[in-house]
Amino acid sequence: MVEVDFSTLNFRGYLVQDEPLSRHTSLKVGGPADLFAVPEDAVDLLELVRWLEPHRIPWFIIGGGYNLLIRDGGIRGAVISLERLKRIEPANHEYGLIRAEAGAENLAVVRFAQERGLGGIGFIAGIPGTVGGALKMNAGAYGAGILERTSRVTLLRNSRVADYPTEELDYGYRRLSLAPGDIILAAFFSLIERNPDETEKEIQKDLELRRTKHNVGHPSAGSFFKNPPGQAAWRLMDQAGVRGAQVGGAQVSPVHSNFLINRGGATARDFMELATMVKERVKGVTGVELEEEVRIIGVK
Repeated sequence: MVEVDFSTLNFRGYLVQDEPLSRHTSLKVGGPADLFAVPEDAVDLLELVRWLEPHRIPWFIIGGGYNLLIRDGGIRGAVISLERLKRIEPANHEYGLIRAEAGAENLAVVRFAQERGLGGIGFIAGIPGTVGGALKMNAGAYGAGILERTSRVTLLRNSRVADYPTEELDYGYRRLSLAPGDIILAAFFSLIERNPDETEKEIQKDLELRRTKHNVGHPSAGSFFKNPPGQAAWRLMDQAGVRGAQVGGAQVSPVHSNFLINRGGATARDFMELATMVKERVKGVTGVELEEEVRIIGVK
């Protein structure tokens, strides 16, 4: 547990100690964070980071807590939620630009663009979570990634806020590689003119697909494993016969094999052991080595 004196911190947001992270992740597992902070805005975030640095307290950023598995020992240091940084605004309509902060919900961004006759990112409508998480994982569907529609990313880097053109960033399939300590604050999306009715069809098609195929009925982190090139992880898992396999409270969903679900009372260790078993069986049957899409962090 980090022992600190908060008297010198001018912080307007929410700050608590020893916060169970199971309350803040979609899998509903995860040990405590020494500090848990929710800044009011980017200025508040900058104040917090500049206070943490001289105290040598490490930090980790979360948004909606999706695509994340936090180990049972929790996180030493500070966990910062950007859930209040959710402003969406036009940036330059002539060029189809809108700006969304990291805590904005994916669907809210798609709706904001739709209302202004802009589209091109409807594929994130059904992806749970926020802009920051979508960018960090280069979230996408149907062969498209969100960074392909992003012109600039606003980062807090070395205690300075600046915009970075996407072409200067290192990204690829389901990843955006940033320097240690970088924090995604916002993104500028470069969109195209699109009839709102067409966007609505795209949204409803995506939501319906996810309702029918991804409605697993229990807490999950979304797709647990990346799709190997030219293959689908769930098909490989079915070939290996792991659909429905269970360790403790963690289970391979009977509805969709690439979703590992919390049947109730699961621990992060349950998920880690289940994931290891799945990878071993898939490798043994198909020869393919699966790689986790979820981020796994924290102390064992």
